[in-house]
Amino acid sequence: MIGELDIGGIFLPTLLGIMAIAYVLFLAVHAVLNRLHFYRLVWHRALFNIALYTVLLSAVDVICRSLMT
Repeated sequence: MIGELDIGGIFLPTLLGIMAIAYVLFLAVHAVLNRLHFYRLVWHRALFNIALYTVLLSAVDVICRSLMT
């Protein structure tokens, strides 16, 4: 996504904002999965977390792109 966010006169890349939203979603999903003891079923927790964040990041990006058009 091309563009910039203007926050108080500081220009930030749009991807930074999308990454922040995806991280907040990741923290919420991660907390729910911890409460459900889902990670007992996961072979490699770090790889699963990276994959989960990547899926959330791409979902947020697709939603943002669809809202912009």
